[in-house]
Amino acid sequence: MTSLTHKKLWSVLLFCVLFIWMSLPVHAAEKDSITLGYVEWSSEIASTNLVRAVLQEKLGYDCQIIPMQADEMWQAVAEGEIDAMVSAWLPNTQKKYYKMYKDDCVDLGPNLEGAKTGLVVPNVTLGRQTAATGLRNKPYIKAESIVDLSRYADKFHRMVVGIDPGAGVMHNAEKALKAYGLERFTLTKGSEQTMTRALGRAISRQEWIVVTGWVPHWMFARWELKFLDDPKNIFGGEEHINTIVRKGLAKDMPIAVEFLDNFYWKPEDMGQLLVWIHDDEGLFPYEKALRYIRTHPQQIESWLP
Repeated sequence: MTSLTHKKLWSVLLFCVLFIWMSLPVHAAEKDSITLGYVEWSSEIASTNLVRAVLQEKLGYDCQIIPMQADEMWQAVAEGEIDAMVSAWLPNTQKKYYKMYKDDCVDLGPNLEGAKTGLVVPNVTLGRQTAATGLRNKPYIKAESIVDLSRYADKFHRMVVGIDPGAGVMHNAEKALKAYGLERFTLTKGSEQTMTRALGRAISRQEWIVVTGWVPHWMFARWELKFLDDPKNIFGGEEHINTIVRKGLAKDMPIAVEFLDNFYWKPEDMGQLLVWIHDDEGLFPYEKALRYIRTHPQQIESWLP
């Protein structure tokens, strides 16, 4: 075989390789594994599992999700240990972490608006909901504002039932107790699960209780609840939940980042998924996310690159 024939053969092979490479899907050249961090709140379990499902089922990525405390999650994104999170409650709840790490990560903006945090009490009546006159009976817990907690301190056992200590709502609850002169109150630490169990038990026994709460959350669909007024605005007004990614992710995985940037839904959308997850006692949230994908095809399509 002549050298000229060899050159022709190598030219054909090179052309074939280039053709195949150019024909591959855009993100085939990208890193195919992405890691998300999240806090173990019902809302973030729902959103993170949904994002994971879309990344895996629609875009072909291998997506791992890691539960973390809020401070650990922010630090991990900023240091590049994980790729992204869809759990940043801003501008108030996690503003401490935002100030610390905003220069070391990329904020893609809100993925949900209309969220809220604060101190929450049952808004249910003793016995029948309405009197013989047809008028609604008054709720057995008379507090309307955080200011009222001192007035009814004994009934509340001088206790606010909280969640994990690293949560932004807990930092604000501590500030609220000081700002409203409630130093004799104890803010208990635990988890979302221990908080909702305590809330459900108190409602079933019609006992007084105040908890750290937020919406969207399934407990507002399960029970009649209300936020206590916050005249000092410690908890802030309406919140939004943002998507935060590590620096360089847009270069490494542009298709994934385009989807994360497009991801946006409403509280009522999340509420649907929250109820499905809660109805199964919190088990198999990924399966419920797949169900959401099947039942909302147009919405899912609008998020895809």
